[in-house]
Amino acid sequence: METLSPPPAIDLGAVKQKQQAAWSAGDYAVIGTTLQIVGETLCEALDLRAGARVLDVAAGNGNATLAAARRWCDVVSTDYVGALLERGQARASAEGLAVQFKEADAENLPYADASFDVVLSTFGVMFTPNQDRAASELARVCKSGGKIGLANWTPPGFIGELFKVIGRYIPPPAGVKPASLWGTEERLRELFNERIATLETTHKDFVFRYRTPQHWLDTFRTYYGPMQKALNAVGAAQEESLAADLIGLVQRFNRASDGAMVVPSEYLEVAIKIR
Repeated sequence: METLSPPPAIDLGAVKQKQQAAWSAGDYAVIGTTLQIVGETLCEALDLRAGARVLDVAAGNGNATLAAARRWCDVVSTDYVGALLERGQARASAEGLAVQFKEADAENLPYADASFDVVLSTFGVMFTPNQDRAASELARVCKSGGKIGLANWTPPGFIGELFKVIGRYIPPPAGVKPASLWGTEERLRELFNERIATLETTHKDFVFRYRTPQHWLDTFRTYYGPMQKALNAVGAAQEESLAADLIGLVQRFNRASDGAMVVPSEYLEVAIKIR
């Protein structure tokens, strides 16, 4: 009888290196700045208090960071792409906000247990290859009775569908769970399990507003590293097909009828109180 060999172990380190290279490509800050409202509404949902010690994980160019700092919190902003932290620091300096910026891996945060009152991540930690490890780190550095606040794209929303379109051309690494699962309450309960005292989730839409669908595609292929890498990786023969499928996706979600792009993208706003 033939014995089946176990599947090869996933090299999560290699996956992370590729992801880091993708997020370092382009200039995500150009895209990230448009998402500022999400950080503001998340901080309001958490009812942040002035003086709270806040950690923003996978902060990008600092949307949630700035929102918390504007509420007089003591904020530490972290990401594993130093260039993005520099953009966040420039924004904070322009507003006169005192924020500490530090390069850090969401799966290995350089902070002691129970160091923060609130831990935030908007469209950031959901992209970690080792989801269980990342969730464990968020909970570890959060004080008992503290809060974890997240904004995560959902599987059926526009960005969730965008991942699926790209995945048809460039299959994701075998064994790595889809990032959009962070946008489901079921997966969040799996990730944080007994560390949850309370879990509140709200389905919301962020609306992508661009001059035209083509303007959106041109902007994303220039500045959004993961899409830039995907379009380059498929080769000339399939690049046009992928671009057409992306425009088709926009047209499916677009609620504008005047040639502009007005596309709601569902995300899950999450507030977890930690035991």
